[in-house]
Amino acid sequence: MNKLFLAFVLMTLSIVANAQKSEDIKAIKGQCGCFDVKFGYAETFAPDKDYKFHERYLTGGREWVFVDEESKDKLVLMHLLVIGDTMVIKHWREDWVYENTDLLAYDKGTKWNPLILPKNQVKGQWSQQVFEVNDMPRYQGSASWNHKDGQHVWANVTDAPLPRREYTKRDDYQVLRRNNRIHITEKGYLHEQDNDKVIRNESGDKLLAQEKGINDYVKISDDKCKLAAEFWHEHREYWVDVRTVWGQIIAQNRGLNLKKKSDDGKRLSNEIDELVEDFKKKDNRNSLNRQEQIRKLLNKYIIP
Repeated sequence: MNKLFLAFVLMTLSIVANAQKSEDIKAIKGQCGCFDVKFGYAETFAPDKDYKFHERYLTGGREWVFVDEESKDKLVLMHLLVIGDTMVIKHWREDWVYENTDLLAYDKGTKWNPLILPKNQVKGQWSQQVFEVNDMPRYQGSASWNHKDGQHVWANVTDAPLPRREYTKRDDYQVLRRNNRIHITEKGYLHEQDNDKVIRNESGDKLLAQEKGINDYVKISDDKCKLAAEFWHEHREYWVDVRTVWGQIIAQNRGLNLKKKSDDGKRLSNEIDELVEDFKKKDNRNSLNRQEQIRKLLNKYIIP
């Protein structure tokens, strides 16, 4: 009787876990589609009364988000920017991995440390791993999706590099501690943030200022992003090789430390773009050869 009861309990737990996971996957895919996006950020608080608050940041754009790769425990979501009716820019990528124990913790500059989480801590959770336009890492965190009262929310706090809107303009802080909340809505989804701008040095962390961020993704007709779909059809195989090589490097679980510029003064993002375009122009169909060239390029920037 006890064995039968235990088997019943285990079966019930398995059914509940599978139902939760299915809802999670549905929510993750709820971030897909063609969107008109509004990005807004405003500094809200600073402990130093003499701090001069920066102007609010408001902008917008059109973005095509889609599942580029899917397996039992992983979904890769790609973001492409659509500029007018003539231009598409590869934007960022997010990998969602179920019960993932191997992550990267951002330190500062261009350095990430390996973060190994206990299996019991990530039970039922999904990690969101965010990558740059050149597929190098940005930030990563793990949390559970909550599906209650008609809401579908994923929330996590993690350290990240300075945002693109500020990293070329400011040097008064080193880390953006992101309090991320993703809300799936009927109209699309909302990326809500309450972020700390952190001064990080040898003596520790100090809060410089806090900001509120709202990125509002409103779905429109997929036809409005047709140009992005065509762009990705032409470029996908080359960028898959780029992320494959990055994945092999990160999988070594040694963290990552990069040079901001190579010894010949070049920037990684520019060189990767040039390499991908060169592959396309020369119609280079040898994936192994491409990956070898990509690895050689990345090694110029990796600090052992």
